[in-house]
Amino acid sequence: NKYNFLTQEIDSDQQLVARYLSGDEVALEVLIKRYLGLVYNLVYRYANSEPEAEDITQEVFIKVWRNLQKFDQHKNFKAWMVVIARNTALDWLKKKKALTFSSLEDEGGHSLIDDIILPDSSFTASEIFDQQQRQMILNKAVSRLATKYRLILFLHYNNQLTFQEIAEILGEPLDTVKSRHRRALIKLRKLLDQSDF
Repeated sequence: NKYNFLTQEIDSDQQLVARYLSGDEVALEVLIKRYLGLVYNLVYRYANSEPEAEDITQEVFIKVWRNLQKFDQHKNFKAWMVVIARNTALDWLKKKKALTFSSLEDEGGHSLIDDIILPDSSFTASEIFDQQQRQMILNKAVSRLATKYRLILFLHYNNQLTFQEIAEILGEPLDTVKSRHRRALIKLRKLLDQSDF
């Protein structure tokens, strides 16, 4: 009834989990309502797209529902759920298609990849390849990078996140993120310079 629902609104997460595991279906609805905004905002930073963020959010709560029986009720539910949300979003990002050349262009349409990836090459990509061929080569090169490097590039170039924001999302020190970004560009440049594509 309405009274029970209102009392559940002020119950702790642990109390709600215990009630749900005891058969109270409404308790799970309260938990979802309580953390829907938090989870959506978290995954949106990865997806940078409302429809995809909604899909990921739905997947997060399905995982929470499926794994609630395994949840250690002595631990922090919110922290446990945030880890699930972060991992689900990262899994989605790992499966996302490769970077596009357009994501590596500035507002004027100038390709940043020619400046930061191929600064001292004897040729420029635009002089030798048309857009479709260049995109194919970039896709192959990026797909050969380790996941930790692809994530930095996706978050920085596709999602327009700062290195500080990326550090917060990944739970890594800022210097580590900056160093990983530099290594990602160096490795990407080497791959692009290879002629076996």
